Amino acid sequence: MITIVFYILAAITLGTAILTVLSKNPIHSAIYMIICFFSISGHFLMMNALFLAVINIVVYAGAIMVLLLFTLMLMNLSEQHEPKKKIISRVAATISGCLMGVVLLASILKATPVIENYKTEGFDYQSVNVIGQVLLDEYLVPFEFAAILLLVAMIGAVLISKKEKKA
Repeated sequence: MITIVFYILAAITLGTAILTVLSKNPIHSAIYMIICFFSISGHFLMMNALFLAVINIVVYAGAIMVLLLFTLMLMNLSEQHEPKKKIISRVAATISGCLMGVVLLASILKATPVIENYKTEGFDYQSVNVIGQVLLDEYLVPFEFAAILLLVAMIGAVLISKKEKKA
């Protein structure tokens, strides 16, 4: 039974991820991405990672997708205003995408899993208290960098969406 649920969630995840990339309408693409995030949360629930599933829904499907939708609406994307891309930029994008895929495939093939035996100390490692303590003790600097990155991205989205005054 759990295998069938996994395959259904995997098919939904892969299908909506492909539709996100291939969709011509940015609003449809955002909706497909939200569905993809929910199916990934389903995978987290299957691994009994309840905290990650809830955080994935709240942070990604909630906050970031709302920010993305507002940015898309403010930018007023339409094909009439969009200049046609030159052939050389399309070729460069295709080549860079293929190279990135090769690097990703090579890194997956060269990766070796690290299997360690953990000592049981009686802690519930999925509790919010333990996760918060680890975030604020060991990973404080990367956590703060991520917050600054999100703030800069939000400011950049607002600046991009501002309309220029015509002289």
